[in-house]
Amino acid sequence: MTPRDASDDSRWSDLERPPLNAVALRRGLVREGGLWRELEVVRATGSTNSDLVALAAAGKAAEGSVLVAEEQTAGRGRLDRQWTAPARSGLFFSVLLNPAEVPVARWGWLPLLTGVAVATGLARAAGVDTALKWPNDLLVSIAGEERKAGGILAERAGDDGVVIGVGVNVTLRESELPVPAAGSLALAGAVSTDRDPLLRAALRALEEWYGRWREAGGDPAESGLQETYAAGCATLGRTVRAELPGDRSVTGEAVAVDGDGRLVIATADGVQEPVGAGDIVHLRPA
Repeated sequence: MTPRDASDDSRWSDLERPPLNAVALRRGLVREGGLWRELEVVRATGSTNSDLVALAAAGKAAEGSVLVAEEQTAGRGRLDRQWTAPARSGLFFSVLLNPAEVPVARWGWLPLLTGVAVATGLARAAGVDTALKWPNDLLVSIAGEERKAGGILAERAGDDGVVIGVGVNVTLRESELPVPAAGSLALAGAVSTDRDPLLRAALRALEEWYGRWREAGGDPAESGLQETYAAGCATLGRTVRAELPGDRSVTGEAVAVDGDGRLVIATADGVQEPVGAGDIVHLRPA
């Protein structure tokens, strides 16, 4: 990738939302022997995930490439849902990983691993407790109410790569929320909404967890990922409804996340059904 810095953007539409400092971010994150090899910040793009997948396909991005956008005009969540937010109001970034030594069957843990890492980094840098909703949502508490402040999307990039996209609302105001169930770090009482240290913290935590998981051959138990994810997962212990492909749904208590990263739901019939894909609706407070 050829960096095109967005840090020199003087046309700020909101003085409370300064641009990221791409030079300082590269200085703090890109190092010899580290995971992050290059970092690019662009002012706006449709989707950082789509861009990075295309760069990987063209041989123009390698493992450890990070693409950050100040604004996404066509950001996507799971099931192709749209993700939009005002410019410089959040963290919108994608990373390219190539876990060649990990069996492909275990790659499904990557979105969960990213959730653990981002939640850890934000807790350290913003002072906000972030819970995980299986499989890919980041939740914060605002006035005692659970709200979604972020999401994660994983996409294959060729035969040997995965692009992980992260979107986190940082300074989104109540009047800017796309839906009432949305939230932001600022609304959750963050001690800091400076996006530079927030992004550094998230990427450093991701590097740490990815290295640990990869060294364990992707084993979620040996790496400690399975236990840590379960400890931070707000879905476990809840009555949930899983809305599955084919217009089928399963309702019951979410009792575990199994070794394949699937959510195990205990139904009223005494059946424990693992769910690998679908929408999860929390039916009662934790």
